Amino acid sequence: MAEWQDRAEMNGDVVFFGYAPPGLEKSTPEVFVWDLDKTYLDTTIDSLRGLLQTILERAFNKKNIPGTDTLLRGLSVDFKARGGPDFLPIYFITASPPQLEERINDKLRIDNIRPLGCFYKDNLQNLKPGRFWRLTKQVGYKLQALMQLRMNLNENVRQICWGDDSESDAIIYNLYSDICARRVSTNDLRYILEKLHVTGEQVDVILQHQSQVPANDPVERIYINLATDTDPEYYLKFGRRTLATSNTFQVAIDLFQSERISLETVFSVAEDMIYNYYFTQEELMRSFEDLFRRNVILEAKGEELKAFFVSKGLGGQSFSSTLPPVTADTVFHEPWVEERVDYLHDYR
Repeated sequence: MAEWQDRAEMNGDVVFFGYAPPGLEKSTPEVFVWDLDKTYLDTTIDSLRGLLQTILERAFNKKNIPGTDTLLRGLSVDFKARGGPDFLPIYFITASPPQLEERINDKLRIDNIRPLGCFYKDNLQNLKPGRFWRLTKQVGYKLQALMQLRMNLNENVRQICWGDDSESDAIIYNLYSDICARRVSTNDLRYILEKLHVTGEQVDVILQHQSQVPANDPVERIYINLATDTDPEYYLKFGRRTLATSNTFQVAIDLFQSERISLETVFSVAEDMIYNYYFTQEELMRSFEDLFRRNVILEAKGEELKAFFVSKGLGGQSFSSTLPPVTADTVFHEPWVEERVDYLHDYR
């Protein structure tokens, strides 16, 4: 048996490496869940060529999505500052094979990130005739992983989830929310999952997990990185809880608005993106304005952010008079979570 198999918990395609001491997972009231590929790391695993390239790539050559490592380190510091424990309760989910666990862990150590656990997809078994299609079908794998994770967490846990627009992550996280909250009947859920290419075996496991988790919705926020430039308006069908973002700076701004990170962390992300990834101040300020146009930022937080950016020399005074105030009345008529989502018609 390979060494990684001695350390992993395996259930079909889902391979879990847990790093948390016993009892720790149940004690944390808030958990961050990041899809690794195209959300934290700039990897391509949705093709045979991309998968092989990822397998051969050394840890120090793996590239971050701009600003993500800085954001996570800042999130960890601010999490402790607002009364959280001395660790960041974060889990990663990747469609990379478990044989890469040590290499990906090395990369996370380089970034000074210590997750509580990571999920991998046993994808090498799909490199055979008749199973190639499963390389790129992630809905069943990720839903099963999320439901497995839910069983290990606090009954009233709140989860902040990250994904991207290349692997149906918005569908996956919202379906996960619906499954936990029992918004969809068993028959409807089986039909939806079948249409989304989830195997019968995976459906049975997901429903078994559903029967073992609390009947409440643990998902507080969903961020979708627009890695393939999907129109942000597509995500309106999921409700305001699902936020499409064009870069990490937009995520940082929204995390500040929810009081999860400080203004200084927002600025650190901006500096990282400017000095290490060649973003311009103008690009970042356009991203800021885009959130205003989409009614994401409320007036009080927007004014605080604008004053802070001006004080730091970001964007100057020119943008401050062009942004309309956004009040709670502007956005609260739109649902935070849609009661019924059309998962089967993907108009993008």
